[in-house]
Amino acid sequence: QVQLVESGGGLVQPGGSLRLSCAASGSIFSPNTMGWYRQAPGKQRELVAGMSTGGSTNYADSVKGRFTISRDNANNAVYLQMNSLKPEDTDAYYCSLRTLGRQYWGQGTQVTVSS
Repeated sequence: QVQLVESGGGLVQPGGSLRLSCAASGSIFSPNTMGWYRQAPGKQRELVAGMSTGGSTNYADSVKGRFTISRDNANNAVYLQMNSLKPEDTDAYYCSLRTLGRQYWGQGTQVTVSS
């Protein structure tokens, strides 16, 4: 079993920045992909950014150039630096780890962008 714990969400003004962190623990196998998804009420969860153990990344078009994903393989942690935040970035953000055909989720952290 894998446990994921997110932190770093909150309220920020448009144009501001936030950094999300996620720590994974449990039976973690490599290679794996860690990433961030977001979901608004009544909508489907969507990928924001993902990063493999090898360092390959992918981003949603809506966040390219504004968000940066990074990870610490030794400590099974992943981070999301979010800059130039917009009101439409307001969502619950979920950490994910995918390995051996299974996907694990954190509990989510709320990001609200509002003046």
